[in-house]
Amino acid sequence: MTPAADIAIDVENLSKSFGGRTVVRDLSLRVKRGTIYGFLGPNGSGKTTTIRMLCGLLTPDSGRGTCLGFDIRTQADRLKRHVGYMTQRFSLYHDLSVRENLEFVGRIYGIANPIVAAQAMIERLGLKAHSEQLAGSLSGGWKQRLSLGACTLPGPQLLLLDEPTAGVDPTARREFWREIHAFAEDGLTVLVSTHYMDEAERCHEVAYIADGDLLAHGTVEDVLCRAALTTFVVRGEGLAELADKLAAKTGVDSVAPFGTSLHVCGRDRQALEAAVEPYRHDPRLAWTQSAVSLEDVFIELKMRAQRGLQ
Repeated sequence: MTPAADIAIDVENLSKSFGGRTVVRDLSLRVKRGTIYGFLGPNGSGKTTTIRMLCGLLTPDSGRGTCLGFDIRTQADRLKRHVGYMTQRFSLYHDLSVRENLEFVGRIYGIANPIVAAQAMIERLGLKAHSEQLAGSLSGGWKQRLSLGACTLPGPQLLLLDEPTAGVDPTARREFWREIHAFAEDGLTVLVSTHYMDEAERCHEVAYIADGDLLAHGTVEDVLCRAALTTFVVRGEGLAELADKLAAKTGVDSVAPFGTSLHVCGRDRQALEAAVEPYRHDPRLAWTQSAVSLEDVFIELKMRAQRGLQ
């Protein structure tokens, strides 16, 4: 069992409703310190509400738990002092330079020597060439990096990232995640919501939430294993029509286009094979079995959740 001192977040049966609608339902979770924990799910699934409850920014209607050793209900004010929060929207001063923004943050948080601290963060995040540039004139990737520096400058123990790389090019996203892993190596715990599967695979652990329910969580390997999915890939002609036919078949849990192919997935291998058998001999189609991907699992979970609502 993991020692309590190594647990950053330990919550049980958290629920939250707004206007009579349950946004998060009976959620229980443990997150180890130094973990990068990714939250995935459709828009409106409860990801952001979950993250905000976990760190004391939002009070749950029911349930209990601790974050960084603080009770999320009774010690939220103390907890917030140890949390950094980076939103999608750039929230620093556009008319201040990179250096000035970081020095300002240092002064606001009472850092002993904000000038030295800001310079150290500039060096760490590779911002030296842009240190005197106005923040408002930075590209999306550099704004993102500056925001990360501002969030981590006060030395939080927990960092919240709400879809931090939306609209950022792949190279900048890769660099951003390199920095996140470096901070985690130093002991920072990171909670991140994202829609990108490649980013989910960069997390130490992931959770998938739909309609307020936690449907899967654990390491990527654990989630893939527990899904117990079989995936067939089909290429050829008439895939749109084929997708409609397969989606109606017993044994097919999800059908999703991937480029010029379809991924056809099911939890009952025997039923899935029976469903696709009539189409395997069509000379226009080429069938292969594929290793299950994280995206296969999450698409199947999403479709299963939608069927549960019907």
